[in-house]
Amino acid sequence: MLVSEQEILELRDFIVELNTVSNSAVVVEGKRDSKALRKLGYNGKILEFHRFGRIINFADSAANYHRLIILFDRDRKGRILTRKTIQLLQRRTNVDLSFRRKIHAVTKGKIMFIEQLIIYESLIA
Repeated sequence: MLVSEQEILELRDFIVELNTVSNSAVVVEGKRDSKALRKLGYNGKILEFHRFGRIINFADSAANYHRLIILFDRDRKGRILTRKTIQLLQRRTNVDLSFRRKIHAVTKGKIMFIEQLIIYESLIA
């Protein structure tokens, strides 16, 4: 995949911005998504949706954070999870989708799944 210098710079800024958000957790679908974010330099709290088993268990735990940054994949399953998460949590905590949109903008739509961010690892370091 062809990656521009601009993408690399913007992704670095994205990770720095993500790291500066306090009292929050990033929510991803699974372990590979979490691993990709860590390899890019994210050092905050990550909640892996699939570890909770049921959406109600997830909602109860996630509501403890002041702000949830949703980074589900952009496939059909990810869109459904995003919609359900918003419905369950919008009155209990702040749900932030801005970083999800930023990833799409920064990568020029090349990244459909969060785990694909791993391709930027060697370029950002």
